[in-house]
Amino acid sequence: MSEEGAEALVGLGSNLDGPARQIETALGMLDAIEHTSVVAASSLYRSAPLGGIEQPDFVNAVALLTTGLGARMLLEQLQAIERSRGRERGEIHWGPRVLDLDLLAFGALSIDEPGLTVPHPGIASRNFVLLPLREIVPDFEIPGLGRVRDLPVNDSEPRISRLALQE
Repeated sequence: MSEEGAEALVGLGSNLDGPARQIETALGMLDAIEHTSVVAASSLYRSAPLGGIEQPDFVNAVALLTTGLGARMLLEQLQAIERSRGRERGEIHWGPRVLDLDLLAFGALSIDEPGLTVPHPGIASRNFVLLPLREIVPDFEIPGLGRVRDLPVNDSEPRISRLALQE
């Protein structure tokens, strides 16, 4: 299924090989996807890693895209970008990443298929997703969850801060 001009939200994360540079490069690569444009991108945020694995802090952001691609095709493009930056599937869950791209939401669609779940099940519990989302799309309606601005920030999540300068 393809929807002309569908809005999609993509989470970006990196904690290896110049994380801020990885995010900036990935934003350019997202904008280069056929029939897709980056409409807005959040500030960069530094966040502590989840999962208890000893590793560097992450740099995270969120991008708002418009796309003529369907959700599955967009996800395939995101995974191709990850691979081109050195991401290998089968890495340690919640482990270090050169680049991680998550399809957070795709318009008003709710999809639960093998290999594709939108909205992303972790949206409401991750400050490194919620805070960038609030910055660029506070009124976006996440299917089944409500408006971004109304989703509570998780006070027990590891530390997070907006990067003042691109690091």
